[in-house]
Amino acid sequence: MSYNLSDVKGLGKKEDTLKEAGIDSVEKLADANVDDLVSLKGIGKASAEKFIESAKTLLTSSIKDESSETLTEEIAEKEEVEKAQEELKKLEEKKSKLQGKKAEEGDFVLVKITGRTQKGTIFRVSSEEDAKKAGIYDENRAQQGMYTPEFVIVGKPGFLNEGLTEVIKDLNFFEKKSVRIPSTKAYGKRDPQKIERIGIAKFRRMNEGKNPEIGKEFAKQSQGQVQRGTVTNVVQGRVIIDYNHPLAGQNIDYNIEVIDKIEDFNEKVEYFMITKGIPAENVSDFQISYTPKSKTLEITIPKMFLFQNLTYVKFGLAMDLQTHMAEDIDDVKFIEVYEKLPIPTTPSESVMQKVEDFNKEKEQEEKN
Repeated sequence: MSYNLSDVKGLGKKEDTLKEAGIDSVEKLADANVDDLVSLKGIGKASAEKFIESAKTLLTSSIKDESSETLTEEIAEKEEVEKAQEELKKLEEKKSKLQGKKAEEGDFVLVKITGRTQKGTIFRVSSEEDAKKAGIYDENRAQQGMYTPEFVIVGKPGFLNEGLTEVIKDLNFFEKKSVRIPSTKAYGKRDPQKIERIGIAKFRRMNEGKNPEIGKEFAKQSQGQVQRGTVTNVVQGRVIIDYNHPLAGQNIDYNIEVIDKIEDFNEKVEYFMITKGIPAENVSDFQISYTPKSKTLEITIPKMFLFQNLTYVKFGLAMDLQTHMAEDIDDVKFIEVYEKLPIPTTPSESVMQKVEDFNKEKEQEEKN
């Protein structure tokens, strides 16, 4: 921490006198001789001794503060290193325990995957580093958690395609395997019934007035569900939309490895939250409380998510937990706490305005 002459106790207007004499810092004042100061206009011996002593005290205090800050930082760094070493030790112990063992049906595991099309194009990887090497890295997709290992329950459908689900049942932990999955067990055959032709005028009405663009995604509601397709062509006033998966009809090559087993109750719940679209960095903001006797799980929604529409997320999460953790969970309760807002001081300050201000404040905090 640095100090100015103005910080020296009792110096006052004598600061200008000292600066004129070349004593323009606390360090120089602390090193000054009493006789040198007495020779200056308006400074007596007692004042000179007091100024020098105050400067030395200030510097000593600064050194102590800096030493204390340095020591605190060193302790914090040491604790972080020790914590990292402890985590690494636990991971190594866990890896040693799992090495060579078969992934049993019903195990909650993490799977590392690299997926390639028949032409050798990589479309799926399990780390940002691999995504960058493959030339498919996208920052927005990274923020959505796309370049991470897959959370899977061995032998259970709905996590990976049928082919990979079958392969994993025969794998040991940390066993690397390359497989080719036929289209029928990957993304399915191409279905001509999933190709739709819509007049341009109707398309605009369904697409917020926007014109069709080849290669752009298009979504529509169908029987209560959202169907997503791709605009593939515009011919004779009609828009061609393909709702088949982009990889439908292709055999897919995969490199696959089971790299971890999830055994902690809360960790399992957190992974289900991530699969439902909750960002991994925000999962810890959700408070999880479990009552074994009643098999009731309570999840408290954090403030930053209170005004987001989580209806489908909550419903899907509850269904997953009750289905895949049925032995432990019966009821899932979501708790939302709305703190009392200050009473408006004027009629123009509505509750909705308070809500908007609150959201803006949270958005600013997240940006910072």
